[in-house]
Amino acid sequence: MQLRSCRLVACPVGPSPPFRPCPRCSAMLLAQLSDPHVDRTRPHKAAALRRAVAFVATLPQPPDAVLITGDCTDHGHPDEYDEFEAALEPLPMPVFVVPGNHDDRAELLSRRPPPGEACESFMQYVVENFPLRLIGLDTQWPGHGGGELCAQRLAWLDEVLSQAPARPTLLFMHHPPVQTGLQVLDDIGLRGHAEFCAVVAHHPQVVRVVAGHVHLPLTASFAHTTVMTCPGTDATFQPAWAQPDKLVIQYQPPLALLHRWTAEGGLTSFTAVPEAAPWVTLHDGQRWAD
Repeated sequence: MQLRSCRLVACPVGPSPPFRPCPRCSAMLLAQLSDPHVDRTRPHKAAALRRAVAFVATLPQPPDAVLITGDCTDHGHPDEYDEFEAALEPLPMPVFVVPGNHDDRAELLSRRPPPGEACESFMQYVVENFPLRLIGLDTQWPGHGGGELCAQRLAWLDEVLSQAPARPTLLFMHHPPVQTGLQVLDDIGLRGHAEFCAVVAHHPQVVRVVAGHVHLPLTASFAHTTVMTCPGTDATFQPAWAQPDKLVIQYQPPLALLHRWTAEGGLTSFTAVPEAAPWVTLHDGQRWAD
């Protein structure tokens, strides 16, 4: 299938109210956090999420929205969700969440009902009011560590993508649709990934698929596009690749992803350590600092 380029026309009247930009405006910034695993018995998990939120809230350019790609809590308990929601309160921009295998879908839906067109019985929805269309996918497979995209969810995705073939679109989900090469993680991967790939292949407006789950910064080709994964807010795993049948890791600093969309340049993605650090001007637009 030949790929089509998608360009948006800059809005002639300027942006609409804060954090709800006109869909025709030419730029936006997304922050992606993943896998907070808020746990009543391990308070450092919520503390790490609060540090990541503080990082996002103090970026020089506030993101237009924040994506959280699942495993919001470790056990799906209501008091864990209370702590999760409290940690997000400093964020003035919209926060869009999809469930992971550690989440309770019903509890999460009761607190964060889908903001747009949704797939019945799932936390799977469309966000239309940005220049980059956002579609959250629900890969939860209750009772399993792995994920699933069943026929119902895939048919819904195919339909909503067909409704806007010229709108550049980002898909966000918990389980990545690619393998890591680490057997323990791939055993809890995504069931239905081949069928999902076939759907995406028919929709060239999908510019990126972003996920979480594996706690690794992974980038891989997928259909005509790219998959990226965001590690957990508490740590990044550095695996021992020489032992692919095990999961032997180093704990490294957490990472967040920042995704910047412009009509001229498309989507570019950056990794960031979501911890407080000074901002230093290395070049003032005229010259390098001494």
